[in-house]
Amino acid sequence: MKSLAERLATLPKAERDAVIAGVPTAALGSLIYDWRGFNARPDQLAPDGDWDIWLALAGRGWGKTEAGAQWVREQVAAGAKSIALVAETQKDLEEVMVARLVSIYPPGEAPQVRFKPVRVTWPNGAVALGYNGTEPNQLRGPEFDTAWVDELAKYRYARETWDMLQFGMRKGSHPRQMVTTTPRPVELIKSIISGAEGRVVVTRGRTQDNRANLAAPFLEKVLSKYEGTRLGRQELFAEVLGDLPGALWTQGALDTYRIREAPECDRIVVAVDPAVTAGDEADEHGIIVAGRSEDRGVVLEDCSLRGTPLDWARRAVAVYRKHKADAIVAEVNQGGDMVAHTIRTVDDNVRVIQVRATRGKHVRAEPVASLYEQGRIAHVGSFPELESQMTQMTNEGYQGDGSPDRLDALVWAFSDLLPDMVSPVVDASRFAIPRRVGGWMR
Repeated sequence: MKSLAERLATLPKAERDAVIAGVPTAALGSLIYDWRGFNARPDQLAPDGDWDIWLALAGRGWGKTEAGAQWVREQVAAGAKSIALVAETQKDLEEVMVARLVSIYPPGEAPQVRFKPVRVTWPNGAVALGYNGTEPNQLRGPEFDTAWVDELAKYRYARETWDMLQFGMRKGSHPRQMVTTTPRPVELIKSIISGAEGRVVVTRGRTQDNRANLAAPFLEKVLSKYEGTRLGRQELFAEVLGDLPGALWTQGALDTYRIREAPECDRIVVAVDPAVTAGDEADEHGIIVAGRSEDRGVVLEDCSLRGTPLDWARRAVAVYRKHKADAIVAEVNQGGDMVAHTIRTVDDNVRVIQVRATRGKHVRAEPVASLYEQGRIAHVGSFPELESQMTQMTNEGYQGDGSPDRLDALVWAFSDLLPDMVSPVVDASRFAIPRRVGGWMR
């Protein structure tokens, strides 16, 4: 399953030099842009047959983005005229998909790009329009003969975006789509694999398949850390995983109660579970925005990030203002008074409720999980990283890698929003930062 370039690179130097010497000098420079004949592995080439959807379900670093861009290039050369490029976010659309599309052409042959909105135009008249998985309604109206959808499993509105795209796949004699994604066990990915979305061909790939193009230290690091783990099976080996025994949440249950539009909320909080350490290798700072609508809860946004304490405080205050929230609920087990102080450095008028854990993570999570079972909490769209942590929390503890900071923040949010339905999980040290003007609140 190696490309010709990879096979050439593995030859002894004398043999490799002899092969290169036999290639006309004028042709050597073009090899870097020769996808089908030189650079592509066989599994990165479009399959033969009468299919509607080619699903490249592969691990990180397999070469999904390159394969998708090169497929679009071949489709344009074969006569495709109206193309949809769909990414998880606008940033991914511009910096990943479009950037890769432009880079695979020799100088002077690349398509022209216009941003805001994204429009890619080829010399032969073919046009690609760009969309993202956070605004499904953008896809109402346009029609296409070709579509490349990248990282579909991670979209916040995956099903809605996909459905809108399907209505637009009506140009030409045989509209075709390529989906490149690392898997998650969401309803849509399972539906595509099963053939329920059309005639599908699935290509599966592992991170290691592309070892020739990956830095050796990277590959050694991720394999030593994640091989054999649940996260590694998904992200490196591209397995669509089933539910864990004893899981407090299942992906199917989360999908069942997912909603498209947020209801009007009578109370909104931003819950924060700060990580103990900072940096690229540290745990995340969990930041979840949740609301209460009568006696039901909704998850509105997952704003978690890695960074310094000031980074998470700025993010928390920003979404507090964006959603006109009633309070920031912050865990202070590790940071103590520094948590409140960090928020105060950003905005000392923000209302803060400090909470302190007195029981284990899975014990705190169980009453919130029960509310999900009863259909009393729903997600507005999809939150892949949060839901991954949720489905790895079992009645024996967390089975994932690192700390489930996003999940912890979610538990704090609903412990505050729905206190009559959630068993008490904090001590009596809840208090608010005083405003600059006025006294203590709560």
